[in-house]
Amino acid sequence: MAFTIGFKSIDGTMLATVGGKAANLGELTRAALPVPQGFCVTTDAYREVAEADALASTTPENARRTLLETPVPQEIRDAIVAEYRELGDDIPVAVRSSATAEDLPFASFAGQQDTFLNVVGEDAVVDAVRRCWASLWTDRAVSYRETNGIDHTTTYLAVVVQRMVQSAVSGVMFTANPVTGKRDQVVIDASPGLGEAVVSGAVNPDHFVVDGGEIVEKRLGDKKFVIRSLPGGGTEHVDVGESAEQCLTDGQIHALAVLGRKVQAHYGSPQDTEWAIDDDGELHLTQARPITTLFPLPDNPDGGAHVYFCFSLAQGLERPITPMGRAAFREVARSAFEIVIGDPASQSYVENGERIFFDVTKVLRSKVGREFITRLLAVMEARSSEVLRGLFDDPRFAIRSNSPTPALKRVFRLARRFHVPVTAVKALVNPEKAVRTALRMERDVLERSDRLTIEQALRQCVVPVLPGLAPTALIGFAMLGLVGKVVRTEPGELQTVLRGLPNNITTEMDMAMWDLAQEIRHDPVALRQFQNGERPAALDLFLARWGHRAVAEIDLGLPRWSDDPAHVVGVVRNFLRLEDDQAHPDAVFARGAAEAEAMIETLARRAWGRGWFVRFALRRTRLLAGLREYPKYLIITLFGALRKRITAIGTELVASDRLDAADDVFFLNFEEMRSEHGDLRPLVARRREVYDREMRRRHIPRVLLSDGTEPEAVHHGGPVEGDLVGTPASAGTITGVARVVMDPVGAHLEPGEILVAPSTDPGWTPLFLTAGGLVMEMGGANSHGAVVAREYGIPAVVGVREAVTRIRTGELITVDGSTGAVTTADSPVEVS
Repeated sequence: MAFTIGFKSIDGTMLATVGGKAANLGELTRAALPVPQGFCVTTDAYREVAEADALASTTPENARRTLLETPVPQEIRDAIVAEYRELGDDIPVAVRSSATAEDLPFASFAGQQDTFLNVVGEDAVVDAVRRCWASLWTDRAVSYRETNGIDHTTTYLAVVVQRMVQSAVSGVMFTANPVTGKRDQVVIDASPGLGEAVVSGAVNPDHFVVDGGEIVEKRLGDKKFVIRSLPGGGTEHVDVGESAEQCLTDGQIHALAVLGRKVQAHYGSPQDTEWAIDDDGELHLTQARPITTLFPLPDNPDGGAHVYFCFSLAQGLERPITPMGRAAFREVARSAFEIVIGDPASQSYVENGERIFFDVTKVLRSKVGREFITRLLAVMEARSSEVLRGLFDDPRFAIRSNSPTPALKRVFRLARRFHVPVTAVKALVNPEKAVRTALRMERDVLERSDRLTIEQALRQCVVPVLPGLAPTALIGFAMLGLVGKVVRTEPGELQTVLRGLPNNITTEMDMAMWDLAQEIRHDPVALRQFQNGERPAALDLFLARWGHRAVAEIDLGLPRWSDDPAHVVGVVRNFLRLEDDQAHPDAVFARGAAEAEAMIETLARRAWGRGWFVRFALRRTRLLAGLREYPKYLIITLFGALRKRITAIGTELVASDRLDAADDVFFLNFEEMRSEHGDLRPLVARRREVYDREMRRRHIPRVLLSDGTEPEAVHHGGPVEGDLVGTPASAGTITGVARVVMDPVGAHLEPGEILVAPSTDPGWTPLFLTAGGLVMEMGGANSHGAVVAREYGIPAVVGVREAVTRIRTGELITVDGSTGAVTTADSPVEVS
């Protein structure tokens, strides 16, 4: 059993023995990169003094106390001292944690365990190792592991002991831009002295961005504080005042970028590194770990520039889609591409990060395509439309086709094939009959799907039904638009006509849920059953009709309400709390419908001699526009039926001892679930692990480029005048109530509030779990607060001067993590 091992004997396969940090330092040393000499105290040493199972079952405080009070066995002490002497006589070293769950591809664990700098002497080194062991059980480290789904009992701690670099200047370097996602940019934060000042966010560092061989951005920080080594051990924080001078020469910036690219080339993926330059100008690499917050790149066989639109996010799904859910969409996409463009194997359908994207590159390179997709998204997902419009000037996506003829031919061909003009005219002439025809399609789809295989049902009963429904609803909206052309309207008046629409299947379901609540409320037996957690008969009747619906229901792999009615129960409980009659859903719906009818009359009177047309058009709007929900409803109805068939197959696989649970079948695809041989459980376990990891991803790009760039996060122009301005640290925008916190101990932060702090270190991490956004007075884009904010997916702006004095607790603020702007409102909101 080896208690210590030198860097030169460590490689990336030894994670279980040396932990993530040491494994990386060994890899870098073996790759002949400039890593300061050092050694690792292995996890075997930790196991000698710690019982992981016992520690996991107690409180973090007791676990820390146990490790701090347990003597270091003499054999381990001797091994540490021997390795330390090999480095030199009482030389200063850095003693840092290296957990087995650290510097992983999906979780960096940046700053979660402790680091001790400028440790001098044998006794001090042994004591620092002991304190590193104990830091595995700090509240922040425990919370981080739980957030990332990592078992405490399987996590062990090694310790890195590394020759200390007495830094003239140091900092951090990302080999890809962590805010914009650009893979060809190197981002450097630098400050005089030891790198802890930058990593911890104690200073506003100099910020540099290198794109290719060019320094494209320089933002100089004030660099007020320097952390320096003290003779004999320890460090000091020195207030040196503001410095307007650049702490790195351009040559050093380029040298760092070259080093960063070498590290990335070695690992084959973007890296988050720490570095130092000593008094002699020599560059040292002190750490490297994967950048865990970058969204993965889609496969790109042709190597060209591509634009990917996130369909999942546009559908309101930030969560990943199950393997079976994606398999279903592949079949639907094949059908759509075959019908629309005649190519069922089109590469436009893309799966990435367990989510669904569409490659819209060809669309953007067409003048007609640009107008179509941005206008369509303007009413469906407006922010994505804006992001795509921002790419119009990018020469990589310049228009290659100005002619509308091919698109028009395709539209006319599809319109004839699916009788769109006839359907539209029938809806205009006899809207009541058109509604009845549409509502019969649910039965038709289910009956037809029963005669088909699951794949055939997805291909034949989803896309082909849409042209039969869409024209009916579109005629309603077209009539609304025509009225806007023939009569003067005030803002919001036409929207009033759409209130309380009949023939809206979603409204019908909501009202049925309200009726369920009312029935339970007025039935003492049912109410008592409901309150005791039992299922009253009324709930079963509701589920018989609506049980195929679900939250995130476009994922075929997710349970329906009939599988798990918890969401319905929660909604009903909320309904039962409503005491105000005017707030009851049926009252709200009726009030909206009455307001709509009154507005029709108002607009008709305003139209003078064309009032008859206004009434004609808007009556059809009222009858037909509600059908806009019906196409999706039909798809979900089909999904509900298919899910039952797939679950039955899962039950058979359990009976044949190939799966543990019937629901595991949704982590297979259609071909796999029908295979006749082999244990499917290992495959399901691997996929569940990936799925669970993606469930923890907090930031999903609306639009992603093939080079990793997230256009929404790229800074297109500066913040408006009067804004508080800082450094963009974590992309996204959030408006919420500010909570200024000077000390995290005992801090009260309501969920969704925006945390405003002077700076943050790992002790603040628990607050990030409930914060809606982050504003820091200190720090750079790569400081600890920024790294954790990106991992948790909350918008963040750092380096905002006087943030804690200019922003007041209770003030409504907007944080734009893409531009670095923090906008304040005029008046505060009362907070507890």
